[in-house]
Amino acid sequence: MAAAAALEAVAPTGALWGLVHDFVMGQQEGPADQVAADVKSGSYTVLQVVEALGSSLENPEPRTRARGIQLLSQVLLQCQSLLLEKEVVHLILFYENQLKDHHLVIPSVLQGLRALSLCVALPPGLAVSVLKAIFQEVHVQSLLQVDRHTVYSIITNFMQTREEELKGLGADFTFGFIQVMDGEKDPRNLLVAFRIVHDLISRDYSLGPFVEELFEVTSCYFPIDFTPPPNDPHGIQREDLILSLRAVLASTPRFAEFLLPLLIEKVDSEILSAKLDSLQTLNACCAVYGQKELKDFLPSLWASIRREVFQTASERVEADGLAALHSLTACLSRSVLRADAEDLLDSFLSNILQDCRHHLCEPDMKLVWPSAKLLQAAAGASARACDHITSNVLPLLLEQFHKHGQSNQRRTILEMILGFLKLHQKWSYEDKEERPLNGFKDQLCSLVFMALTDPSTQLQLVGIRTFAVLGAQPDLLSSGDLELAVGHLYRLSFLEEDSQSWVAALEASGALAALYPIAFSSHLVPKLAEELHRGELDLSRGDEPTKRSRHLRCLQALSAISTHPNIVKETLPLLLQHLCRMNKGTVVAETSEVLAVCQSLQQVAEKCQRDPESCWYFHQTAVPCLLALAVQASMPEKEHSVLRKVLLEDEVLAALVSVIGTATTHLSPDLAAQSVAHIVPLFLDGNISFLPENSFPCRFQPFQDGSSGQRRLVALLMAFVCSLPRNVEIPQLNQLMRELVELSCCPSCPFSSTAAAKCFAGLLNKLPAGQQVDEFLQLAVDKVEAGLSPGPCRSQAFTLLLWVTKALVLRYHPLSSCLTDRLTGLLSDPELGPAAADGFSLLMSDCTDVLTRAGHAEVRLMFRQRFFTDNVPALVQGFHAASQDVKPNYLKGLSHVLNRLPKPVLLPELPTLLSLLLEALSCSDCVVQLSTLSCLQPLLLEAPQVMSLHVDTLVTKFLNLSSSPSMAVRIAALRCMHALTRLPTPVLLPYKPQVIRALAKPLDDKKRLVRKEAVSARGEWFLLGSPGS
Repeated sequence: MAAAAALEAVAPTGALWGLVHDFVMGQQEGPADQVAADVKSGSYTVLQVVEALGSSLENPEPRTRARGIQLLSQVLLQCQSLLLEKEVVHLILFYENQLKDHHLVIPSVLQGLRALSLCVALPPGLAVSVLKAIFQEVHVQSLLQVDRHTVYSIITNFMQTREEELKGLGADFTFGFIQVMDGEKDPRNLLVAFRIVHDLISRDYSLGPFVEELFEVTSCYFPIDFTPPPNDPHGIQREDLILSLRAVLASTPRFAEFLLPLLIEKVDSEILSAKLDSLQTLNACCAVYGQKELKDFLPSLWASIRREVFQTASERVEADGLAALHSLTACLSRSVLRADAEDLLDSFLSNILQDCRHHLCEPDMKLVWPSAKLLQAAAGASARACDHITSNVLPLLLEQFHKHGQSNQRRTILEMILGFLKLHQKWSYEDKEERPLNGFKDQLCSLVFMALTDPSTQLQLVGIRTFAVLGAQPDLLSSGDLELAVGHLYRLSFLEEDSQSWVAALEASGALAALYPIAFSSHLVPKLAEELHRGELDLSRGDEPTKRSRHLRCLQALSAISTHPNIVKETLPLLLQHLCRMNKGTVVAETSEVLAVCQSLQQVAEKCQRDPESCWYFHQTAVPCLLALAVQASMPEKEHSVLRKVLLEDEVLAALVSVIGTATTHLSPDLAAQSVAHIVPLFLDGNISFLPENSFPCRFQPFQDGSSGQRRLVALLMAFVCSLPRNVEIPQLNQLMRELVELSCCPSCPFSSTAAAKCFAGLLNKLPAGQQVDEFLQLAVDKVEAGLSPGPCRSQAFTLLLWVTKALVLRYHPLSSCLTDRLTGLLSDPELGPAAADGFSLLMSDCTDVLTRAGHAEVRLMFRQRFFTDNVPALVQGFHAASQDVKPNYLKGLSHVLNRLPKPVLLPELPTLLSLLLEALSCSDCVVQLSTLSCLQPLLLEAPQVMSLHVDTLVTKFLNLSSSPSMAVRIAALRCMHALTRLPTPVLLPYKPQVIRALAKPLDDKKRLVRKEAVSARGEWFLLGSPGS
């Protein structure tokens, strides 16, 4: 038995010896991994590995010793977590001793020490011992890059796990690392070394007397001048090194006396990258510096920054210079002053003012804006700086405004004033009397009012923006100032000469109305109400277009100032009353007038969405009124009413749909439930009790044999119910869905049948999965199948199929595939094929009135990608199997799908689909051509290698389409010709003469937009192959 046990022990040891021999003497790499795996599995211990290596470790040949230690180190790297503390101690002593060995052995020794530096069982004190040995015995910079990187890794590991022990070394550790890093050139190692230096400083290691040495050993790389080699596998960029070094240089104020002179020197150099790096580093340093560090260098820093901003031709240098000045001022502002200390901020700002003030007196000279930017950069750093500079600059600028009479000079001065006023918005003042602008308020208002009355449009625009900023200052303007301002804004809102001024006046009115609702309610709303009434009289007389223009601007002004709940309560009734007076025939109601009112109501509704109270007020005020007007318009009347006819037009109903939808989407579920309890019974039961004017000559029954006018109003029901939150219960849902399905297949009124189909689809999309959805879906499918059979309802049945399919596709319903298959099958239908092809565009597009995320529809992420994956193979297969006369339908459907697909999804499939896209360009349908061109243009930019394989076909087809009868197709084709120039130049050069000749023709196109694209495309082809192109 004893002999058998001995044989079992010898067998694995013999196998281990064989592996060791193969690695050390046979120069094979595989045995190292095998030994490590056996140690991890417990077949051998580390001690047995060392014993097996015994002769190798003592071999007189350095290369053999190196291979032996290399094997042990590789095993330790994989098995260091298995080591016991006693084993770690012996291994550390062994490796430290080997550091004195031949230089060929050192790399393998360092790998072993790296493995041991990761050991949890490392006893206290050994980390210090290892580092001392490395510092003393190894000349790191004579090693190869990978071995130097190993040393940095050992130091990093110990700093992460043995921080207190290393701090016990004091400044010796810092000095040792300086010796290790000194002379490093490899960017891979520098990134690690910079991180170690940053940790030395940020974790409060002792720098002792070696601050300057540590600075020198890192600052010698500043500014970074590194260009990564092509196809660099390490991916190290110049910016990585810049940011890493900047983090070191800006990590401690103790570097300031050495760093600031260096930064000044580099800013003053002629090298652009050095200027940028230095200014950005100064910016970073200001976050940790104080007055003490900056004091001696402020004059030089200011001189360098001033020179760069005044003289530079680079916007980047100017921006970084201004940022550095901002940071310097902020640093001086936050430093705590002793009672007897000099106020450096005050003297620094005085120097800036002294050098810049006189340039502000020369609004025509080139240094006026650089001076203003410097002053504003400093003023924006703190409230103290802002007060100091503003109190000195504003009187000067106010004086200059009155001194210079030309509008362009005044505009320059006012723009500078505006810049300083904007800075005051950053700071809050608890004491009203402390606000520095209070002393200039009257002068500023006078100046602004002068600008608003100036004939120069540009000066007016700056005046409007300036007053808006003044108005944003709390408690600055008096009621008299506001009244005057409202008068000017009212006047500017009706200027007929220039559109810019009145657009700016409307924007300012909206911003100020939110801050001063009482002033605008008292002074502007009555004027607008009077103007609206005057406009109604002009419209009733059919006056000239100028007065109609004033009327439209009045409507826009009413919506623009509806930015406060109290103002909405005045403007909304005015707009609704105006619409009602149109209904009573007192105003000539043209479609454009009604649309203008609807557009204003839409804008008010959008503004009300920000406030729940305003949202509910708008909904409960506007929606019943609009419904009442629409119901009234749908009734048969003996008297002729122009408005009633206008209100039922498609365009106006679409505008009303938008208003009602916007007024509903942001309702809370509770309030929405109150509203739905009135509106659904109105359409199903004719319950008109909640409408403001409910005296109608007959019942309102849009679903039960109602007139065509009544049925058209189902669009308004759609706008409401399809915008409700999903958790709002809809009363009489079963009846409503059945009525909608019936109406959707009614052939007499396409508008109402489409609205019913959309409404049905919108409701179906929101319903939770279950039996109810399945029943409604079956109801719709039965109706569709019955309607698609030959008869008068085929078109309406197809529309219902399309919208129900979209509702299911958006929510990933399991039955959506059945409906899309049915839709794909209709592409071969002689009558419905073209409409089915266009239907794919609808399925992939975002709608505006139903099935929207804003309207709480269930729209799943990446539904387009899923639709592409599920259906494009069937489209391609159907195209190949289809007869020649219906192939264009498949191409059109495919083109619509691909055109709306995210390009990253399309690119992998491009090689298989490109031939079909090229065939689609030969289709005579302009819609197919335009859709395909829109799809191909980005692909030319993103997949040039694939597209270049078909360059001959692309050039031919694009040039042919550049003469298309359709202007949109001509423009798209020319854009594709332009994009073609992104393909590899050698592929394109043979076609250059042909293309340049062919593109001469669209240069004479009768449409300016076509000529513009032709010039752009032909210019790129002319430059093709030229140097630098």
